[in-house]
Amino acid sequence: MKGTQSSAEEKYDGFTAEERDAMKERAKELKSSKRGSRTPKADPEVEVLAKIAEMEGTDRVIAERLHDIIKTNAPALSPKLWYGMPAYARDGKIVCFFQPALKFKARYATLGFNDPANLDEGTMWPTAFALTELTPEDETRIADLIRKAAG
Repeated sequence: MKGTQSSAEEKYDGFTAEERDAMKERAKELKSSKRGSRTPKADPEVEVLAKIAEMEGTDRVIAERLHDIIKTNAPALSPKLWYGMPAYARDGKIVCFFQPALKFKARYATLGFNDPANLDEGTMWPTAFALTELTPEDETRIADLIRKAAG
């Protein structure tokens, strides 16, 4: 039947609403970091902590613990927002990031690592970890990964 297609199918343009929101957040981040801007730059760590405070439930609990673990075990990494998510950089390049489950309506949150992370092991190694909660064992493993990634 003509005209029975759902509105979701008609409006699909290759990106979900959540992905488009993340791209908009990234564009704002880039715009605010441009040199010569008349507005004073906000402290990136304050921005990261504010973004974490906006999170709900388990996402916020995990993000707060990850922030503490990263700051303790890799103080050389600088907190900053990346696509509206907490991230930690070395020399301006994102080493690791936290993707809250609710941001993309996922079943779990993600601790991800980018190319600058020194996690290489042979010809294959993980670059992202699903998180549903943090046990003391998880925190120890994450601290080890963060130290290695920042190395």
